[in-house]
Amino acid sequence: MNASTENMLLYYAPGSASFLVHWLLIELELPHRLHLVDTAAKAQKSPEYLALNPNGVVPTLVIEGKPQYEAAALAMLLAERHPDAQLAPLPDDSQRADYVQWMLNLANMVQPLFRQWWYPGEPAGEANAETVRTHCAPRIEKEWARIDAHLAANGPYLLGEAPSVADFYLTMLMRWSRNMPKPATEWPQLAALAQRMKARPSFKVLYEREGLTEWA
Repeated sequence: MNASTENMLLYYAPGSASFLVHWLLIELELPHRLHLVDTAAKAQKSPEYLALNPNGVVPTLVIEGKPQYEAAALAMLLAERHPDAQLAPLPDDSQRADYVQWMLNLANMVQPLFRQWWYPGEPAGEANAETVRTHCAPRIEKEWARIDAHLAANGPYLLGEAPSVADFYLTMLMRWSRNMPKPATEWPQLAALAQRMKARPSFKVLYEREGLTEWA
């Protein structure tokens, strides 16, 4: 066991962006503890939590006593510290560039759109919330169409024949779309990928630990 990953502490909220990190901790069979953050009560905005994560969001993962944050960065870190799991191409692997590109694309182009969908008043004020959502949904659907086409040509996973952390990340984002007018699973390749990822034993354990039921 790598000493740097022993006794990690994950600050999480069920179904939030911490979902990705929690899932990987389970998938990689890494010892960890959980601290539930009551986001409904704005616990993530408390002075105590902001001292850990100045962004005031989950997740935060304490590693060797040091708090780290950003879900995509944490996912990449965990995969790279445990190369035997083969969830991330090594630096000299020909797929490395595609892997990093997908991770950053999901983090920069897809995940922020969900923030706008859920909190439409943030970018434009509450008076314009519905306008933001009206413009946001087609942009999310455009991303699904693009990714579905990529999977049709290059799948069944984002990097081809084997899953990577990027597929775990994509699955979390697809789950977030479950109650949208046109969820990700309306696209056939995305629906197939979701089923494959949800069939992993770690997904079932994650759902049990977070008390989730939707999109099981």
